[in-house]
Amino acid sequence: MHTHRFLVTGGQKLKGMVKVGGSKNAALPIIAAALLTDEEVVLTNVPDIADVAVFSKILQAVGVETHYDGDCFKILAKTVKNIEVEHALVSKLRGSSLLLSPLLVRNKEVRLAFPGGCVIGKRPIDAHLDAFKALGAHVLASDEFLHLKTDQLVGCDFTMTEASVTGTENAIIAAGQTTIRLAASEPHVQDLCHFLNAMGAKISGIGNHTLHIEGVDKLHGAEHRVTSDYLEAGTLVIAAAITGGEVTVQDIRPHHLDVFWQKLREVGVQFELGDDYVTVFPSNHLKAITLKTAIFPSFPTDLQAPFATLLTKAEGTSSIFETLFEGRLQYLHELEKMGLQPRTLSPYRAEFAGPVQLKAATVASWDLRAGAAVVLAALAAEGQSEITDIYYIDRGYAKFEEKLRSLGAKIERVE
Repeated sequence: MHTHRFLVTGGQKLKGMVKVGGSKNAALPIIAAALLTDEEVVLTNVPDIADVAVFSKILQAVGVETHYDGDCFKILAKTVKNIEVEHALVSKLRGSSLLLSPLLVRNKEVRLAFPGGCVIGKRPIDAHLDAFKALGAHVLASDEFLHLKTDQLVGCDFTMTEASVTGTENAIIAAGQTTIRLAASEPHVQDLCHFLNAMGAKISGIGNHTLHIEGVDKLHGAEHRVTSDYLEAGTLVIAAAITGGEVTVQDIRPHHLDVFWQKLREVGVQFELGDDYVTVFPSNHLKAITLKTAIFPSFPTDLQAPFATLLTKAEGTSSIFETLFEGRLQYLHELEKMGLQPRTLSPYRAEFAGPVQLKAATVASWDLRAGAAVVLAALAAEGQSEITDIYYIDRGYAKFEEKLRSLGAKIERVE
C-alpha cells in the first residue's frame, strides 16, 4: 500500500479557487468524544483521510456503530466493549490515544497499545497520564500498553504539565467538575469544546489556557460541523505564493492563522483577507525572515516546514526555530537534494540563504507536514520531481493532489 508516489512537474503558476476541507486534528478528538453518549452523533465536514478511516475501524472493533459517507459521519455508541484494541490498528495512528478517555469513562478501565503516527520526535504521553492521575485514574505500569483503571473519575483543579494538545483533549473528555490550567487552545481543541457543549456539557474559557468545566450527569446526541482545517488552508496559501499564482482559498477561519498572516506580510506576499476566504496575488520581491514556532496562537509547528519552502524564494538569510518537536527539520535534507544549502545549528534550529532556484529531484516525505513541504518545493522547482512515502500526506490532507490539479498544478499519483 505504501508504493504510491507523486510525480510533480514544477513551474506552473497556480490559478483559481479551492475550498478547504474539515480539520483532521478536530475530527479525531470529536469522534472520540462521541463515545461519551449512547445516543446518535452526526458529524459533517469530516475529512476523507486515512486517519479517519483507521479511527472508524477502531471504533467498530470496540462495538460502536459507525456510518461514513464522504462528509457525514454517524456514530452510535450504544455499547462500548472493554476490549484491548489490536495493536495493528492503534500503531498506525497517534490520535488513537484519544480513546483512553471515553473508554475509561464508559468502562472504568482501558488497555491500549502505545499509539503510532508521524515520526517527529518523542511525543511523550506523560502529559496525558498526569492529567488522568489528577482526575482519579490509576496508571498501571507496562511497557507495551497504556493501562488505566478508576473507581470513579473526580473533577479537580489541576495544571497540565505542558500545553499538550492531545493531553488537553483527553483531560477535557474525561473531566467532571474541573478547572484545567495550561490547557492547549488550538482551534481543534476549541472545536472539541464546542462539540461537547452541543452534547450538553458546560465548558467555558474556550480559546484560553484556563478551561472551566461544570460537571453534568449525562451527555446527549448532537450534530456538529467540524471546523475547517487551518493547516490545510495555510498549505494551499503557500502553494499559491511559492508558484507566483493567484488563488482564492475558501472556507477558512482567518483568526486561526493570525500570526501566519503576519509572517506572510513580513515576507512580502500580497494577499487580501475576507471573512471566510483569502486571495493570494503574485508577489515580486520576497524578504528573508526568522520563523519561530510556538503553541497557539503563535506560529503553528505544522506550518513550519511548508513555510520554510516559501522562504527558499526570499532574499537574504532566513532562520527557522522549531520549539516543539526535535525531529521537525528532517525535510531540509530533502530540500538539499533540490539545491538548498541549509546550515543546521541544532535539532531545533537551521538557517539558509535565498533566493534559491530549486531543481527537481527524488525526495521523501518524512512526516505529514514535511510531505506537504516537499510537494510545495516540487511545484516551484525546475523539472519533474518524484515524491515517495506519500502515505504520510494521505493521513492528513484529503484529495491533496486533486485540489492542486484543479488550480493547474502538474501533479499525478503513480504506483
